[in-house]
Amino acid sequence: MENNAIRLSHPTKTLKGAVELTGSKSESNRALIIQAWGGGLVEVGNLSSAADTETLKQALRAIVHTTGGDGTTVIDVGPAGTAMRFLTAYLPTTNGRYLLTGSERMKQRPIGILVDALRTLGAHVEFTGQTGYPPLAINGGFNQATDAVTVKGDVSSQYLSALLLIAPTLPNGLRLQIEGELTSRPYLVMTLDMLGEAGIQHDWQGDTIYIAPQRAHATRIVVEPDWSAASYWYAMAALSAAADLFLPNLKSQSLQGDAAIVNIMAHFGITSSFTDGGLSIRKIAGHQPTGVTLLDFKECPDLAQTVIVCAAALRRDLSFTGLHTLKIKETDRIAALQNELGKFGVKLVEDGSVYHLRTAELRQPEQLSFDTYEDHRMAMAFAPLALVFDGIQVNEPNVVEKSYPDFWKHLKQHGFVIT
Repeated sequence: MENNAIRLSHPTKTLKGAVELTGSKSESNRALIIQAWGGGLVEVGNLSSAADTETLKQALRAIVHTTGGDGTTVIDVGPAGTAMRFLTAYLPTTNGRYLLTGSERMKQRPIGILVDALRTLGAHVEFTGQTGYPPLAINGGFNQATDAVTVKGDVSSQYLSALLLIAPTLPNGLRLQIEGELTSRPYLVMTLDMLGEAGIQHDWQGDTIYIAPQRAHATRIVVEPDWSAASYWYAMAALSAAADLFLPNLKSQSLQGDAAIVNIMAHFGITSSFTDGGLSIRKIAGHQPTGVTLLDFKECPDLAQTVIVCAAALRRDLSFTGLHTLKIKETDRIAALQNELGKFGVKLVEDGSVYHLRTAELRQPEQLSFDTYEDHRMAMAFAPLALVFDGIQVNEPNVVEKSYPDFWKHLKQHGFVIT
């Protein structure tokens, strides 16, 4: 969409029908890296149509494996954080010379922890701007200095996943020690399980994961639909007058940590039932909120915005933990939430590592216009409020292309009026 702003409303406040979600961005990006070093043995099915995945796919196509020369390939990933982190680890294992860069916001997102780990292993990576941040000058040709590296576990699981994804290609393998508390553990499990689909074995003992040098087996990795995308439909169901939705091909046993939305939204009156064909979600009429008062997003931080906005609209004064990684995402998501919730009188109050919703002053302004901060999840977290307020405006709506390009089209198909 080229519009700088759209207006949203939903005349009936009811939702019914099927929603065909794109493949998981998280699974797709991991599968692409495995495919890249898999020697033609790894096929990928149901790849995500998200802009981030397209960016990574195009970057991998641009990589030219050379045996020498001074030619430098410039790879610009724009705002694609996963692509930046995965390519930072992957490019040193190739034979090329690269300048890896991104958007202005990407140049403000730290990557020093990952670069330090790669340098310890023997990679040639240099900062060309501010130390600790992109852009990066990378010379391929991995002269491995050691197989052991220690990385903090409470900053970003993508640093750990990036290292694990290249571990089988390293001459001596990788012994990765996780220092401190592990954030977003399900994403690490996803990485290891997908490596397993390609025949890669690992050993995880305590805080150390070891992967020996190995070759991929012939396999076809089929990407499950995106649970992060499903979470927005859960929020819409919770805010609707009535909802009966079917999300094809989602699995009860998923690799994706955001499948936690099933249990979280049960506290908001949404039932979930799985069949061979997918997932049905329904709103229970007359549901009374459960006694839950605290929700922890340590394992699923990408759900936080969606659930917090939903709870705010339902006047649920809940508390939240596990939000520490939100400040280094596409935007400072804590500050962005505080700004936008404040537009209808709700406060998100920081109390150390805990955040509290305060909805006593919630109001319904005649005009509500939400900014998205170049963050796809801000747009999709606030869009469901059109089921509660008498029309809302979402600015820069095209940001959804990063992870869910068909979001606005799907909303139109389910009764939302978008102008």
